[in-house]
Amino acid sequence: MGMHGSKLKKQVQILMLGLDGSGKTTLLYKLKYNENVVTVPTVGFNVEMLETDRRSPGLTVWDVGGQRRMRPHWKHHFLDTAGLLFVVDSGDEKRLDEARKELYRILKYHSLKGVPLVILANKQDLPGALNPERLCQKLDLRRVCEGRAWFIQPCSATTGMGLQEGFRRMVYLMKTPLRQTQEDIRAKMRSKGFSFTSVKQAILFDS
Repeated sequence: MGMHGSKLKKQVQILMLGLDGSGKTTLLYKLKYNENVVTVPTVGFNVEMLETDRRSPGLTVWDVGGQRRMRPHWKHHFLDTAGLLFVVDSGDEKRLDEARKELYRILKYHSLKGVPLVILANKQDLPGALNPERLCQKLDLRRVCEGRAWFIQPCSATTGMGLQEGFRRMVYLMKTPLRQTQEDIRAKMRSKGFSFTSVKQAILFDS
């Protein structure tokens, strides 16, 4: 479950899921070592510990294989998960429906109720990659994530663009109650002179 209303632990478990080929393992090692690692399909899982700032817990990231035969085993990692990362290949529109169905399926599990979600829209460096707004529509995120703190972060496992921002957003969502995240967004948008309609849209997109 999430960490809202409880004392922050020194190390928390983050689960990173997504279809095979979405770039999960490449993304994780780029963030950890700032290296482009040649990977093979993950059979089983990889585990890495990532440090954050002093006021935030460290992250133990579980990267679980995304092949069809591995997906039934995802549920065994749900218990004690404080945050969920779901990686999407932004350039593979043909498999977005498959990704959407898998995301819907895992979010229905009671053990993931209230757990914050960050969608990592990977491969943004490729020509024709869908931007976050289009992915949001394709995955129907506003509906499926209703009542859950969530964010969609454009990134590239190859260049490293957006990776740190995505993980920082995860830490923020874990530390901050849903109502407070909405209030923070309202205040930020109003300070920039956005209308009420724009503020409302931003809240839907970010929470």
